[in-house]
Amino acid sequence: MLTMNEKIQVKVCGMTQEVDIGQALSLGANYVGFIVYPKSPRALKLESAAALSASVPQGKRVIVDVNTTPANLKRYRDAGFDCFQIHVDASVGQEQLAAYLDIVDRNQLWLAPRIAPSDPFPEQLLHYADTILLDTYSKDKFGGTGHTGDFARFADLKQQFAGTAWVLAGGLNASNIAAAVKQSTASMVDVNSGVESAPGIKDAQKLRDFFQALRG
Repeated sequence: MLTMNEKIQVKVCGMTQEVDIGQALSLGANYVGFIVYPKSPRALKLESAAALSASVPQGKRVIVDVNTTPANLKRYRDAGFDCFQIHVDASVGQEQLAAYLDIVDRNQLWLAPRIAPSDPFPEQLLHYADTILLDTYSKDKFGGTGHTGDFARFADLKQQFAGTAWVLAGGLNASNIAAAVKQSTASMVDVNSGVESAPGIKDAQKLRDFFQALRG
């Protein structure tokens, strides 16, 4: 019988090397993420991300961007990605969100709202995506802060909107993942900088330690 932590899904994000992809998959990663947002230190051109993603089984390929246009989303879909993680801020309009659903299904769309701890959760996003990723807030960045977030708030939102799949992100690593899962009640987590030796370069031992800490 699987333990609770063995059922938790893991996305390893910010991939730039095929060797790292292979190790993440061998350790049991459920999803592999590729960032195409140009301001990210892990940014890839779409062509490079698509080429790398060819080594990932179908259903596990996630592309990550910020406030992307519907035209770009169509390019990502046509490049063979399965899930589309779009970080959005308060400026995103419902017309743009609706346009996303003309291109991909809502069960493929992962929305990651940029919200400060004092901001109310933008519930309208739940009309457009089955999956919501909550990353640590930064006034200067969209995700990738390397700092942990508000686990209690995550747990509250997960309980309040139980029909939505919630992904916990932000500063997760081998030393804090067990406590983070316990406090947040997350059933899916996203790890990036916490398993790296440099931006976009995964550390083999850190990856092993992360999965061991989570599964063990």
